[in-house]
Amino acid sequence: MPPGKAALKKGKNMNAKYRLVPTRFGPETGFEVKPVPPAPFRARQENELERLKARLLAERLAVLCNPQSGSQLRRAANEAAALAWVTRYPLLVFPALFEEKAEAALLRAERQEQVRQRSRELLAV
Repeated sequence: MPPGKAALKKGKNMNAKYRLVPTRFGPETGFEVKPVPPAPFRARQENELERLKARLLAERLAVLCNPQSGSQLRRAANEAAALAWVTRYPLLVFPALFEEKAEAALLRAERQEQVRQRSRELLAV
C-alpha cells in the first residue's frame, strides 16, 4: 500500500475511536508568594561566628606563652573565619579550621623566632 493511503487509513481509524473527555475546572485559586530575604539569618550567623571566633581566640591567647605570637594567632583566626564562612555550616567548621590555622601559626612563629635568634648570634660574632 502506498504511504499516502496508509496515512489516510490510519487517520480514519483514529477518528473512529475519538472520544471527548469531559473536563471540569475548579474555581481559580490565587495566592501571593512572599520570599523571605536570607539576609537576617546570614547576619545572625555572622554575629555568632564573630562571637565564636572571639571566644576561641581569647582562650588561645590566654594560654599563649609568647605575647608576640598574638598577631599571628589573630591572622589565623581571621583566615579560618573567612574559610568557614564560605562553607554551608560555618559554625561547625570554624573550630577545627581555627585549631589547624592556630597550630600552623604558632609553629611558624616559633621558626621565625629561631631564625631571629640565629641571626643575632651570627651578627654578634
